[in-house]
Amino acid sequence: MNPPIAVEPRSPVHLVARELADSPGFLLVRLGFALKALVTNAVTGTGEVHDYGVLAILGEGSRETQSTIADALDLDPSRLVALLDSLEQRGLVVRQRDPQDRRRHLVSITAAGKTELARLRVVVKRLEDDFFAPLDEDGRRTLHELLLALAAQNDPRCCPFTDSDAA
Repeated sequence: MNPPIAVEPRSPVHLVARELADSPGFLLVRLGFALKALVTNAVTGTGEVHDYGVLAILGEGSRETQSTIADALDLDPSRLVALLDSLEQRGLVVRQRDPQDRRRHLVSITAAGKTELARLRVVVKRLEDDFFAPLDEDGRRTLHELLLALAAQNDPRCCPFTDSDAA
């Protein structure tokens, strides 16, 4: 006869107040932090969570100024400079003085940056697939449409395309 299998006791789940669970805003913030933590843990050691945002903006093909990147990602400009320093040291972006305005720097993605962007896309896609697993394809599409509607009202920087682009 086999000995009984030892089962580790589960730590208790401490529930939030019902009022908070009934708040879509609270849930949106809480889940956003949870997803950000997953992404941060996945990229630790190879970069940081904002690398993906910067590289995705630059990966769309245009050179951007540091200020437009900072505004799009809602990052303090000094924080962006440190981030770009790191990306540049790793050969993922290059910065050049803007020939039209020597006070500005133009930032563009390198071939190595495009490779890193492709890797980060795979990581983020896998994490999102796991995170949103309870939702079927229609549920995910509906959630995305609802989030875009909220973003259009509250942070239009998250809606850079037209309806025809989204199709």
